[in-house]
Amino acid sequence: MSDPPGTGVDARERIRDDAAAGACEPICPRFHAAIELVGRRWSGAILCALIEGERRFAELSRAVPAVSDRLLSTRLRELETEGLVERLVEPGTPVRVTYRLTPKGADLEPAIRELQRWANSWPEA
Repeated sequence: MSDPPGTGVDARERIRDDAAAGACEPICPRFHAAIELVGRRWSGAILCALIEGERRFAELSRAVPAVSDRLLSTRLRELETEGLVERLVEPGTPVRVTYRLTPKGADLEPAIRELQRWANSWPEA
């Protein structure tokens, strides 16, 4: 019995032929979106700093020293919008604002730690 169209040997041969010809279909749009979010300039470093615990803006700025305050603020808002970071405001004078990972953001810890391990295992070029 032959495989149904689009599956089995014929499909595997077509995929192999497409790959050899340089064709590339999207593998997983959600994976791509996640890589784009975490891979955006400074986002990974900010998440890495927040893995250690909640931090105030100035502490984050010191933890990621090359990022400007404007870009740090932008990235924090983006990460907050995506549900990875939460902004906590304690009323008073002055107002105290801290940032911490949400459970969704904390779920990235194993991936970030593994990426750190991988990066540290390769000498700089």
